[in-house]
Amino acid sequence: MASLISVSAQDRETFPSVPFGIKHALADDPLLSLDRLIDLAARLPRHSIEFNGGNVAIDQNPDTVPLVEMEPTEIVRRIREANAWMVLKRVEQVPAYADLLKGILDGVARDIGHADAADAGFTNIEGFIFVSSPNATTPFHVDPEDNFFVQIHGEKYFHIIDNRDGSIVPDAVMEFRPGAHRNLTYKPEFEDRARVFTMNAGDGCFVPYHWPHWVRTGSSYSISMAVTWKSTAVKRSNRLLAVNAMLRRYGLPQPAPGRRPTFDAVKIAAITALRAPLEELRRLLSRGLSAAE
Repeated sequence: MASLISVSAQDRETFPSVPFGIKHALADDPLLSLDRLIDLAARLPRHSIEFNGGNVAIDQNPDTVPLVEMEPTEIVRRIREANAWMVLKRVEQVPAYADLLKGILDGVARDIGHADAADAGFTNIEGFIFVSSPNATTPFHVDPEDNFFVQIHGEKYFHIIDNRDGSIVPDAVMEFRPGAHRNLTYKPEFEDRARVFTMNAGDGCFVPYHWPHWVRTGSSYSISMAVTWKSTAVKRSNRLLAVNAMLRRYGLPQPAPGRRPTFDAVKIAAITALRAPLEELRRLLSRGLSAAE
């Protein structure tokens, strides 16, 4: 079976360390058509849909994001003129989309020498479908997983910034802080370290874990999909970032994951040891609350 995403032999050698462009065969998939996305917006729970005005800044203040006073299905139906940005989150909640996502990553896994996505260590597979009006912006941010981003309709310009030395987004900002918004501080000089992917239907890019990026659409409405997963290494790094954030709150700032491997191992062992009793406590409390009801 042919892969739905095409990764060159050269890019397979660097995967998943650096960004690269891809081609895909998803642009004509009926599940990703505007009509089917109207239906998807109606089926997903409301907490799985986020939308706002599309005319935002690259470093948009979360408190001043323009709102769109329409229902999700109406936004998708009127996306050409709605001046809106929307994401349908965790579309794998609908079985047909779960099958599509698994098929995409099974193909990538085979191409890099594995039997399927599970064999390649692609876990926590999720899909996010973006429906945007012309000239809409996704502000500067990072994501806590790896991502194949595919363009289905319209133009999109994807700016990925090299932050491997931590000079663009500091270590403390990368840590997981409850309640923190995803939008990050942006400066135009960051573009000196950017790789910009110009994408039309059939194009895409690989966005590595925690590489900062921002996105804008062109003169047509846009449909895109992020196919995301977490490897064992990514899940370990995310756990360390959560621990580091907690320790920083107590006045104990920590080096980024990977800079002191021995200390990382100690922190992982500690949080693993604590997890079992905390889960048991949560279970007992839940049982007690249920009995009280």
